[in-house]
Amino acid sequence: MFTNPVVRTDAPDPQAIQVGDTWYLFHTNSGGRNVPVLTSTNLVDWTEAGDALPTLPDWADAGKTWAPEAIQLAPEKFLLYYTVAGRGSGRQCVGRAVASAPQGPYRDDSAGPLICQAELGGAIDASPFRDTDGSLWLLWKNDGNAIGVDTWLWSQRLAEDGLTLVGEPTKLLKQTEPWEGTLIEGPFFHRQDGRLYLFFAANAYDRAEYAEGYAVCESPTGPCVKAAENPILKTNEAASGPGHASMVVKDGRTWLLYHAWPPGQEGSVDPGRQTWLDEVTWVDGKPVVKGPTGEPQARP
Repeated sequence: MFTNPVVRTDAPDPQAIQVGDTWYLFHTNSGGRNVPVLTSTNLVDWTEAGDALPTLPDWADAGKTWAPEAIQLAPEKFLLYYTVAGRGSGRQCVGRAVASAPQGPYRDDSAGPLICQAELGGAIDASPFRDTDGSLWLLWKNDGNAIGVDTWLWSQRLAEDGLTLVGEPTKLLKQTEPWEGTLIEGPFFHRQDGRLYLFFAANAYDRAEYAEGYAVCESPTGPCVKAAENPILKTNEAASGPGHASMVVKDGRTWLLYHAWPPGQEGSVDPGRQTWLDEVTWVDGKPVVKGPTGEPQARP
């Protein structure tokens, strides 16, 4: 059995990949680390493993390195997509870094950001996705709420090496529903039984109204239709403001990694946004999240 949260320190925007028998979890900067990385063999017991991105590129400033997500492209090739403060634009931008091992150190040798969209408020929350046909894609959000404009979720094809974008970006979704407030963010793709699901968080991250929803897409370039039952993960007596999730699959079961505040401590630094783990079941093609679950439950 285990009891949430699985990471009790400040660990926002969690994402994990499995390499061999080990899981590697990355999250937004905290504790003086640009990209903290933790390891686990069971998704429940996590050990700190340092800073996956100890050195930022010359074009970036430290202090706001957010929402890192990694993907393995080859046995000794791992890419990390991350949000960082772009010095030239004065906005948050997306960068990419490469490592030969999952925990890093990742290095970004680029001369500038991969995506910035400064005129749209900046670019944040990049999420890589390999589709069943082998194609690589990148999702992200333009940080429109930083300047009072729409927050779109975008997708674009990645080159086979994952280092550059191919073609043109596509707008998928923006904030439209009352529960979403003024923004949607934190996108990730997941295929289940052939269907492509686009998960996203919405509303203000430091409020109890923050929650998680999803849409169903015809392809990585859309069109996408939001689910009528959104949000599928929201505040309850166990946790507040759950969201910015990512999905892991273990032994055929799907689990959601996400962050949440202790109730009444929204916006706090200590403990901040802790990492939670709850199972997703699929009922008539719809993802159902059992959570936030504060009671003991069976381990994955």
